[in-house]
Amino acid sequence: MAGGRPKKSIDYALVEKLSTIQCTQAEIASILAISTKTLQRDEEFCRIYKKGIEQGKSSLRRLQWKAAENGNTTMLVWLGKQYLQQREPKQEINLDTNKEVIEQIQNLTNKL
Repeated sequence: MAGGRPKKSIDYALVEKLSTIQCTQAEIASILAISTKTLQRDEEFCRIYKKGIEQGKSSLRRLQWKAAENGNTTMLVWLGKQYLQQREPKQEINLDTNKEVIEQIQNLTNKL
């Protein structure tokens, strides 16, 4: 008579769907009612989980590019910063203007 617990069955199709939407291993373990350690010891789970994570990233990237191509300026700026190292121009500080503003504020506070 063999001892120990019965082997838990892993729903690999569900693992792939969940990992594609970037669920963590802990979240998947909770949904499957299997410990994270048990999942991490399963080679097929690890393979499918990694594949799903990468597919999800690829899908998200495709949607971002599509949004940019459709004229989403926020996405265009973000992608430019990520892939083209584009940055906002640096604003120069005009000390003379700052002195004028400080003097105006001091004049106002003196009147109060």
